[in-house]
Amino acid sequence: MTARYLREEHHMFRAAFRKFLEKEAYPHYNDWEKRGIIPRSFWAKMGENGFLCPWVDEKYGGLNADFAYSVVINEELEKVGSSLVGIGLHNDIVTPYIASYGTEEQKQKWLPKCVTGELITAIAMTEPGAGSDLANISTTAVKDGDYYIVNGQKTFITNGIHADLIVVACKTDPQAKPPHRGISLLVVERDTPGFTRGRKLEKVGLHAQDTAELFFQDAKVPAYNLLGEEGKGFYYLMEKLQQERLVVAIAAQTAAEVMFSLTKQYVKQRTAFGKRVSEFQTVQFRLAEMATEIALGRTFVDRVIEEHMAGKQIVTEVSMAKWWITEMAKRVAAEAMQLHGGYGYMEEYEIARRYRDIPVSAIYAGTNEMMKTIIARQLDL
Repeated sequence: MTARYLREEHHMFRAAFRKFLEKEAYPHYNDWEKRGIIPRSFWAKMGENGFLCPWVDEKYGGLNADFAYSVVINEELEKVGSSLVGIGLHNDIVTPYIASYGTEEQKQKWLPKCVTGELITAIAMTEPGAGSDLANISTTAVKDGDYYIVNGQKTFITNGIHADLIVVACKTDPQAKPPHRGISLLVVERDTPGFTRGRKLEKVGLHAQDTAELFFQDAKVPAYNLLGEEGKGFYYLMEKLQQERLVVAIAAQTAAEVMFSLTKQYVKQRTAFGKRVSEFQTVQFRLAEMATEIALGRTFVDRVIEEHMAGKQIVTEVSMAKWWITEMAKRVAAEAMQLHGGYGYMEEYEIARRYRDIPVSAIYAGTNEMMKTIIARQLDL
């Protein structure tokens, strides 16, 4: 069943993008996983072909495309592998902050290069001592003439190694009551004095995705790089988290569909006790359960996408989608590996990579425990 938000031009775009990935991504992905990073050359090719930030206004080099194009891009990237999540973050999570809250000068300076891939973006919220509790971040930015002096540390930063522009959440007013009113967003550029990158973090999964620690020691950031207004950073973050969590749900849904397809194909080929594994009733029932949950997830996420495109405030629905679909994908991963038997534990089979890649989707963009907290708040309990 085709989603109602997809039109003929979206299907044509998908076909062109899939052809691009078949040449530029699929043959190289395993090598990227071994090397532990997606090469910048791939980002440049994405930009050259119009696959980065297509929603950006034409005056800044974009295509002024609707969110359905972003859905197509995120789905097709996930089909290649979850380590391409950093591109979705650049396209649909970080760059929108610049487009929504940046000055005209900031947009002209940064957006065109975000579209071409010359600039890769990241967002730095999480700290060693603060994750979902954003109001209690400790990174500070003190105004000193035409600059902010930034001190602090960030961790688990997606695109942290490649990033040329980093939207950093920091305290410009540490004494603010309540604390979230003292948070602002600063854009830190690659060559900023006092800004350094730590190690590229080794993770259970997402091996080709560059995740890093970031350090700010009297980092001198031009006041010009303030994004929006001082003290409004927390509100900006809350506003944009709706789309961020939707992007995570879309990727998890796609991953579940891929894992089901891999498993169905495997059990139809594998034989045991003189017949195909797919002919055993217990296997059929497990596949039936997986197929049902995946269909429910697809129906719900497509509805949420439609409402998001219509400009509705759907924080509750997005939280539901992010929580339930990522947990569903984890269940599918576990069942898929089990049905692959011993081969599912072998690196040469894609399901092994999928099994270790999917769990983090229940953690980033706000843990699933936080999603349930948000949902509960809307239940008038």
